[in-house]
Amino acid sequence: MRRADRHQVEKGRGAVTNPAGRFEATTLTPEDDGWGSLDEPLPNPATTLIAEFPQHAITTNRSPDVPFDQSLNPYQGCEHGCIYCFARPAHAFLNLSPGLDFETRIFHKPGLAALLRQEISSPRYVCKVLHIGGNTDPYQPAERKLRSTRSVLELLLERRHPLSIITKGALILRDLDLLRALAERQLVSVFVSITSLDETLKRTLEPRAASPQARLRVVRELTSAGVPVGVMMAPVIPALTDHEIERLLEAAATAGARRAALLMLRLPFEVASLFENWLREHYPERADRVLNHVREMRGGRLNDPRFGHRLRGEGAYAAMVAARFARACRRLGLNQGAGPQLDTQQFLRDPGAPQQGGLFD
Repeated sequence: MRRADRHQVEKGRGAVTNPAGRFEATTLTPEDDGWGSLDEPLPNPATTLIAEFPQHAITTNRSPDVPFDQSLNPYQGCEHGCIYCFARPAHAFLNLSPGLDFETRIFHKPGLAALLRQEISSPRYVCKVLHIGGNTDPYQPAERKLRSTRSVLELLLERRHPLSIITKGALILRDLDLLRALAERQLVSVFVSITSLDETLKRTLEPRAASPQARLRVVRELTSAGVPVGVMMAPVIPALTDHEIERLLEAAATAGARRAALLMLRLPFEVASLFENWLREHYPERADRVLNHVREMRGGRLNDPRFGHRLRGEGAYAAMVAARFARACRRLGLNQGAGPQLDTQQFLRDPGAPQQGGLFD
């Protein structure tokens, strides 16, 4: 059972609180027992891996803001601990906190590749690019032991199924053999998410994600292996990371990225209070300025859920950031022409079935 929420700053964890999710029937309040218990430090919560057995591997998406129709997430919850993560509120549906619980109670899916094999073998299945990591990172620390993401890549290579990946994890380089083979067949593209080049900021903002330099190394090595790579600057945080736009894009282009994308900070549901608590803990002198900029581009609120607005914001500040980003991309030769065209025609629904030969074979 989760304890009553207390302010708790831990090395290697992003959230500084563990508040109840919005669906919980009861709320616990810490009380002093007369022996100074509230002054005693809490132990750093350990990571717990929890098996779950979903009915489907693939999640479909109809959002006009998202550039893919179907996705797969090997994990729910993420030990990277990024304080701004829009996936945090999903833990509330599990009667867990979007705060520290999200970073320490990690759900994984034994047999995920077998479930995916069953779905893509169905005669009703229509092959489309499958996005891996749209919600939580497929290369978070648990993947080193569980290898769920690798097993999915092995299956998709076997079936010649196109996929895209987004990650902050340098562990992706472990799977360079599979990614190279997929890239040779025009079956994969990768986006590496880099929020900041400031290592000090990264240590509290994204405590267990790879360092900025390690992520740039991922871009270089994937590019050298022939894998199409882009960089996602997500999110841009007003008055905290917005000054890095040009420098970050220059570093990414130098490392070999050929495409770049930008997302503005958004703070849905419990993320708003979690982010504000983090901000006032680590950057108290900037907190009001950051939050006022967010409200300026979100219609006076900390979140605007409308399609067409939620990812980019609106108003003078959001327009200025978008213009700087576009100008830097033009100068650096990023986003020139169409992106990588992944091939859906090679898909093998049943590799063991006889294949139709060509006319002159």
